[in-house]
Amino acid sequence: MLAILGRRPSTFCDRQARRHFLKIGGLALGGMALPDLLRAEAAAGAKPSHKAVIMIYLSGGPSHQDMYDLKMQAPVEIRGSFRPIATNVPGIEICEHLPRLATMMDKFAVIRSLYGSPDQHASDMCLSGYPIGPQGRQNNHPSLGSVVAKLQGPVDKAVPPFVGLTTTTRHAPYSNPGLPGFLGLAHAPIQPDGEGMADMRLNGVTLDQLRHRQALLAGFDRFRRQAEVSSTMQGVDVFTQKAFDVLTSSKLVEALDLEREDPLVRDRYGRGSAAPAFGEDAGPHWMDQFLMARRLVEAGARCVTLSFGSWDRHGGNFERLPEQLAKFDQGITALVEDLHARGLDHDVSVVAWGEFGRTPRINAGGGRDHWPQVSCALLAGGGMRMGQVIGSTNRLGEVPQDRPIHYQDVFATLYWQLGIDAGTTTILDHGGRPQYLLDRRDPIRELV
Repeated sequence: MLAILGRRPSTFCDRQARRHFLKIGGLALGGMALPDLLRAEAAAGAKPSHKAVIMIYLSGGPSHQDMYDLKMQAPVEIRGSFRPIATNVPGIEICEHLPRLATMMDKFAVIRSLYGSPDQHASDMCLSGYPIGPQGRQNNHPSLGSVVAKLQGPVDKAVPPFVGLTTTTRHAPYSNPGLPGFLGLAHAPIQPDGEGMADMRLNGVTLDQLRHRQALLAGFDRFRRQAEVSSTMQGVDVFTQKAFDVLTSSKLVEALDLEREDPLVRDRYGRGSAAPAFGEDAGPHWMDQFLMARRLVEAGARCVTLSFGSWDRHGGNFERLPEQLAKFDQGITALVEDLHARGLDHDVSVVAWGEFGRTPRINAGGGRDHWPQVSCALLAGGGMRMGQVIGSTNRLGEVPQDRPIHYQDVFATLYWQLGIDAGTTTILDHGGRPQYLLDRRDPIRELV
């Protein structure tokens, strides 16, 4: 968070003298100040590009057989009450509660044979390709967003390369926006806090005030005068100025300001709410975030992550899913339609998936339980080949049958679309040892 030195001295628990700070910007950086983040990114010296990825985590694990892989020939205790509908791609059918998607299937690809995730209620696998392991979250591997921030740096110095829109949940593993792992906090996502991003305008600092840079220069002059007399502050100016550029350019704040959009566009996406879906401890039905993600990548972000919905349907599966599927249907199709309309469909990849699938057999409570043996994924954009289904499951939707696709195969594909070859690219860990980005490094041939 950018801070300008104030007047009155104070002493904190580390016994170092401090000044009271005027806080500007409300950016959560995993405990790291924005100038420090920018300093670390500068060391990468990477050349920018305009490729990007939007990662949508369906928290709790969506039921593959109730979305894209309906088993109408299975017994009633397997197939459930939903019916398939035809799409605009001959031969592909999906759930009746995804009618918008059905009309745009030529702009999407479905993976029906996804596997490789353990029984863990966490976003780790969906954001990094690694589950929680002996070394902790993501088994200490960096998320895709952190890797991209490290290797490619910012497109625009005023817009962070990695932004996490994931909302906070009581079950912390749901609200991981993509951890930096061994890359360190310098490559953590910037997380604008609060519904409507109100914290971006703290202490009465409005967008208009931020645009008038001269109004803040006096504070920076005081900052510099203090720095001149403190050896510990030497060299901080250039990186604090970069942090200042992020805020005073207003590009990031404006990208987060949905009021700048045409109301008809907002209506197409849907408004939603930041409240947890169904009042449960999971992601929200906040369709606004799909639009916010598009605005962020258009402004220069390379990776944007968000969570959507509550998919852990141990009970009431067929009562809750129609509402949730309708909201997801509206948000995801509006996003992809918008990317095509703006000519971004070759540059921006989209993936929507959860941590595992659901049991083929419906339980006594009318729900489906955890089923890590197989899951599903929905992809769009990025210049990938769309209008297809990849893989299949057996008759009851229990296991992959044809063309099993591992989570890491999807990551290798996303990296490839970003211009990063997972087969040859390495990054250094804390010990200075080169580490491959993934264990499985070949992109999915059907998509690229």
